[in-house]
Amino acid sequence: MLGYFSLFGAMSIMNPSAAVDASKSAAERRPYTRGAVLPALLQQRTLILDGAMGTMIQRYKLGEAAYRRERFADYPRDIKGNNELLSITQPHVIREIHDQYLAAGADILETNTFGVTTVAQTDYGMESLADEMNMQSAKLAREACDKYSTPDKPRFVAGAIGPTPKTASISLDVNDPAARNVTFDELCQAYYELRAGEGADGCGLRSVPR
Repeated sequence: MLGYFSLFGAMSIMNPSAAVDASKSAAERRPYTRGAVLPALLQQRTLILDGAMGTMIQRYKLGEAAYRRERFADYPRDIKGNNELLSITQPHVIREIHDQYLAAGADILETNTFGVTTVAQTDYGMESLADEMNMQSAKLAREACDKYSTPDKPRFVAGAIGPTPKTASISLDVNDPAARNVTFDELCQAYYELRAGEGADGCGLRSVPR
């Protein structure tokens, strides 16, 4: 599970004081509801997190056309491999994967958002779609959890936020040790753009209308 962390966890690594301030402001905006029961449940039993999304997607053997569908049929760049886009173009695939994990007994479902930051999406030129991908991914996970939740076994949504394909720690140019393909401020901004919302249970995703 390396590389997965909540929004506030990521911010605390970058700037601890900012994470505290952000947490306070998020709490002031909306009551903490579903996720509030998690601590009590963890005192009672072990909660099961779902598994990898990428390897499950690979089982579907989706080609370039499947990633594109009609909406992106004329997109000028290859987009196969942009798994987060599938929440928009192949929502039934993501929904089926969520259902399989929940049916197997998962208590916590991760959203299909590992690579949904504006920085990560520059690889495909789809930075402008980051908001939509986050919203749709949170919606799919929330709907799946609502379908499988029972009073005795509630299901929770956790926002998946992964490292970007850029690096701010080493140079990619042997002739320039100071060279970077992303700045610290750009990474901070990309993570701050993900706001905690109602679509997930205290995760770092934009809110999903109820």
